[in-house]
Amino acid sequence: MFLLPSRCAIGAAAIVLIAVLWSSGSGAPPPEAHLAGQLLVATPELEGPVFEQTVIYMVRHDAQTGAFGFIINRPLGDLPMSVLLRQAGLPGEGAKGTVRLHVGGPVEPTRLSVLHSDDYTSPDTVKAGPGVAVTSEPSILEAITRGKGPRRVRFTVGYAGWAPGQLEAEMRAGYWVAVPSDDGILFDDAYDTKWDRAMAKRKISL
Repeated sequence: MFLLPSRCAIGAAAIVLIAVLWSSGSGAPPPEAHLAGQLLVATPELEGPVFEQTVIYMVRHDAQTGAFGFIINRPLGDLPMSVLLRQAGLPGEGAKGTVRLHVGGPVEPTRLSVLHSDDYTSPDTVKAGPGVAVTSEPSILEAITRGKGPRRVRFTVGYAGWAPGQLEAEMRAGYWVAVPSDDGILFDDAYDTKWDRAMAKRKISL
């Protein structure tokens, strides 16, 4: 388990107890999982503070369990790596640098997931899409501090989820479009342009 600052505690130094997100079954996703590994982009028709101009990396999408993914363009705040290690029950002495937390979505907003390039694997790592994986065990933090972690990484708090058929209905209503993912949009820190770049991929595909 991790002890991490909540969204408001980034500036107020309060903390909440959260568990590491996500354990998923192995095996290839079902044929219906056509949005897994793609970006889901909110259209201008989708208004409101939760999803307005969001870009979501889709991890799973199937008819039986619905869909879920992580918002990738809402940074939350930075946390010292030493603090994160200690809260995970690991030695934090000598650890340098910070970890940037991101709002992953409104569902279970105190749960943490590590979305990363697939050059790192552990027994708990799950393939999320081409070149992308998710790891939920704290040992990934140790690997990062030793320089043996994934090349690119994103820590997200919470996730976006839909019941079976819900996302399809929202897409038919014109609230979302799907575009191919790329490492730049997924992992870089140019948050203010991620939505525009993702929408540009839609225009190119048309």
